[in-house]
Amino acid sequence: MIPDQDNNSSIEDKLFPQKYTFQINGRLLNWKRPQIMGIVNLTPDSFYSGSRTYNTLETAIKLIEKHISEGADILDLGGYSTRPGASEISIQEEEDRVLPIVTWISKNHPETLISIDTFRGKVAKSAIREGAHIVNDISAGELDPDMLATVGKLKVPYIAMHMKGNPKTMQSQIDYSDILAEIMYYFAKKLEEFKKFGINDVIFDPGFGFAKTIPQNFWILRNIELFKVFGVPILAGVSRKSMIYKTLEIDPIDALNGSTALHMFALSKGANLLRVHDVKEAKQTIDLYNILYPTT
Repeated sequence: MIPDQDNNSSIEDKLFPQKYTFQINGRLLNWKRPQIMGIVNLTPDSFYSGSRTYNTLETAIKLIEKHISEGADILDLGGYSTRPGASEISIQEEEDRVLPIVTWISKNHPETLISIDTFRGKVAKSAIREGAHIVNDISAGELDPDMLATVGKLKVPYIAMHMKGNPKTMQSQIDYSDILAEIMYYFAKKLEEFKKFGINDVIFDPGFGFAKTIPQNFWILRNIELFKVFGVPILAGVSRKSMIYKTLEIDPIDALNGSTALHMFALSKGANLLRVHDVKEAKQTIDLYNILYPTT
């Protein structure tokens, strides 16, 4: 599904011009209206069992078809689990998990946008060549020195997330003097770096759950509109995360209602893209949000 075209500007746009229009495969896409990124975890150990599609190709296809039918604008394919303490895998194993799925989607659903969730430049390059359109990097180029040069050469949109350390060490790096100021500084420096590599289409992800405590996650979400000063779309990835299920003292499988509540809050604070496990419910949330806050 291609995001809606919208040529109108708001007062906010005039103060801080937003980079909502991206070129992908010759198509001009507008991210002004909130979009949905459906999670497809091609791993055996992602934190939420309902998103795992590791067993068979048929299992992955079933989830992909479900996401598309329910209104996903983007499918985010990940072959390397980045939950805290996740095991490392080789580049070859990561490619073996994701590339056949990229190929299948490109052949059977050519209109669907594909994001490759990886911090490895080689995997990103292979996936884009197979038909993916976006690179989603939890490390914003910190875990692979070749990533930024690769994305710059590929000329594709880049989702850059804030994280400290790596998936094994990040939860030990949760000390901040002022977490919002530090993330703002991080993104400001990253924008400068991206420009040097020719990366023009950027989406920022504050990185909920990555090197952050639960109170820090909620503080970031409460102030997520601050990141719009950079003039790029903002991704909110809170779906079924520990900030929800640990706060409510439930399991991830029961965290849909909490996810929906935080998705509506994120939208009301200016988030442009929701990365979700449950596309149908996210689509309903956005439909109601669009009624509450119609585009003028």
